[in-house]
Amino acid sequence: MAPVEGAPATDDRDPAEAVTAMVDHVLALAATWTAWDGTPAQADDRVHTPHKAVRRVADHMVDHLAELEARLVGERPLPDHWHASATTTPADLAPFTQNDLDEARSRLGRLARIWANRLSALTEEQLDHSPGDGWTFRQLAFHLTGSTYYADAVGDLDGAS
Repeated sequence: MAPVEGAPATDDRDPAEAVTAMVDHVLALAATWTAWDGTPAQADDRVHTPHKAVRRVADHMVDHLAELEARLVGERPLPDHWHASATTTPADLAPFTQNDLDEARSRLGRLARIWANRLSALTEEQLDHSPGDGWTFRQLAFHLTGSTYYADAVGDLDGAS
């Protein structure tokens, strides 16, 4: 497979551990979001909220997991129709409660385990010479680590009033 322009950089970390570390980082920040005062955070040209951060991380993980699974069985991945971070929904503006945190832990924790299990089952050859068009599966995993952007945009709200 030819190198794909704009492919994410990888390093010597296990890609499964890189993905689970990303989710651990997001959930560590999310643990502070029950203190959110309802004011969206500005980052770049977007607004971010706790619910939106969790939604974007989960959607990003689901999107690329679907791509990986499709490519493994020789299918073309379905086109991406997410509204992504350009859209802030009314649900994104809701208070972030302890129940929301519990659900985020379950949702993102399960997605991290699915990713870790799938990546760990692949050979080095499959990770670095993945079938179909697009980034290698190792590159996809490292691309996902950038999902911390959404959580970092909301930030650590410990001590917020």
